[in-house]
Amino acid sequence: MAPLAITACTATTALGSGMTAQLDALRERRGGLRRNDLPGLPLECWIGRVDGLEDAPLPATWSIWESRNHRLAWLALCQDGFADAAAAAVARHGAGRVAVVMGTSTSSIGETERAYLEADAGRMQPGQVALRVHNPHSLGDFVRVATGARGACMTVATACSSSAKVFAHAARLLQAGVADAAIVGGVDTLCGSVLFGFNALQLVSAEPCRPFDARRDGLSLGEAGGFALLERESAGARAQGWLLGYGESSDAHHMSTPHPQGLGARLAMQDALARAGLQPARVGHLNLHGTATPANDAVEAQAVAALFPAQLHASSTKGWTGHTLGAAGMVESAFTLLALREGVLPGILNSRDPDPVCGPQVRFDNARADIEYAMNNAFGFGGNNCSLVFARA
Repeated sequence: MAPLAITACTATTALGSGMTAQLDALRERRGGLRRNDLPGLPLECWIGRVDGLEDAPLPATWSIWESRNHRLAWLALCQDGFADAAAAAVARHGAGRVAVVMGTSTSSIGETERAYLEADAGRMQPGQVALRVHNPHSLGDFVRVATGARGACMTVATACSSSAKVFAHAARLLQAGVADAAIVGGVDTLCGSVLFGFNALQLVSAEPCRPFDARRDGLSLGEAGGFALLERESAGARAQGWLLGYGESSDAHHMSTPHPQGLGARLAMQDALARAGLQPARVGHLNLHGTATPANDAVEAQAVAALFPAQLHASSTKGWTGHTLGAAGMVESAFTLLALREGVLPGILNSRDPDPVCGPQVRFDNARADIEYAMNNAFGFGGNNCSLVFARA
């Protein structure tokens, strides 16, 4: 595929708001997980919670969109000059030529939960009836309104691969001539459906998650928001990084369990490398999906070991942020771009004893290296897999 310039990028997680906060925490190996302190959601676990959302209502202009998810989306849009970069793209290309492609797993379902509770108590507010909030596409609609982009507007909801797949969808829109630029991103926030749903699947650890550790026993959930602006190769002078290739697969092995030999994961990685025109040995860093569940980590490590040489630095950053679900693909792509730009290759937080089934590619310690190419994996329920290949600007 023709490379796409990433001309703006931002991420907000439990580590803080903006790219500098993410980089500092990764460098210092300072995690953002804490004991669950969400009001009314009593579950013994650790979470990656973004501070300040409760005290940060949306601007009055957009009060009809009020929800925790949209608050986080707005907070993220305001970091790293991203809103200004989006406005400049709209002015440069025309509003109808700037697409919006968002990834989310639960969108504003937390507001829907709250509306039901208010209705049961007989105090439901008129604004809580609005369908603009209670639907999976509400994030995309909000970002479209907030940025002024009026091109194709799409929502991808493929569980944990959602905001990795937005890069692939955007690349196809630009390739087809439907758009000249695309605002891509992902936002997901913590709520009862997330916490208790994953706990019902027996996937949530009572301790901070330990990806690829021999004693790992489940994930830690988090919330995050992030965005990137994609433009054609002609915008290279403004590039902060490049999207070189994407790979997608749907192994459909099981609703919540990956293919036991990692077939879907391996196909997605091979597809991304083929589009990028790279051999596996050229990749310097791989941000693994690495959820810290026993099955997922073992299968992903097996797929990586079958494809990449031993010198690859592969790691999971979910010990820093928790698993941010539909936002994971986006924020971990931002971490991958930081690795390319700053030469900081994160290791794995909280993990101490490597699982012997994992290959030498999985690294627990941070490293420093100037690399040209890096990859990000995001694998979702039902075998929805996506891998992205990025290059240094």
